[in-house]
Amino acid sequence: MRLERRLRAFAGALGALGAAARGLAVSCMLACCLLLAGQAPAFAQAHSVEVPQLRLERADDGLYLSATLGFELPPLVEDALYKGIPVFFVAEAEVLRDRWYWSDRRVANAVRYIRLAFQPLTRRWRLNVSPTPIGNAGLGVALSQTFEELPEALAAIQRLARWRIADLHDVEADGRYSVEFRFRLDTSQLPRPLQMGVIGRSDWSLSTERSLRLLPDGE
Repeated sequence: MRLERRLRAFAGALGALGAAARGLAVSCMLACCLLLAGQAPAFAQAHSVEVPQLRLERADDGLYLSATLGFELPPLVEDALYKGIPVFFVAEAEVLRDRWYWSDRRVANAVRYIRLAFQPLTRRWRLNVSPTPIGNAGLGVALSQTFEELPEALAAIQRLARWRIADLHDVEADGRYSVEFRFRLDTSQLPRPLQMGVIGRSDWSLSTERSLRLLPDGE
């Protein structure tokens, strides 16, 4: 009954959309129906993301972060991709300066938004990366790549190479800093019917958090 009410509410909103938008919305709704219908309750801890490599590098123009991630997509997430539903990830790095007399001060914050989608007509995978949120149509993209196979696309997501997370003036040479790195599967950008069906489900929970120290030059 809850699924039926959700679909009725979603269908009511289609009247305000244009024909092309309605077609896309209906396709997403049908795919969501198939996914939600086959999901059994599975409430547990989030799927872990391994971080075998995480390092910082000071350079003439700022502070860079490089990381290697290790994870496998939960089966329901992979199933959603093959049904044409884009999946979103977010990587975030927060730079905090130590303050002994007060809470640490945030001096920089970098976010990388990632959109992965399967294109049924070409049987290829499209990966979009942007410093700003990406729409379902891939709008706001700074970098776009295509791959023949899903493992190739995932390998690109799992490599963060020399990502500039702070400008030079944000990180003083004699300062002490900590960097909080976070990576997660972002369910808030899924189609609304699917969002309501995945709340609290371990199959759609994929995340990690790590901390690094940045000491003054020469230490």
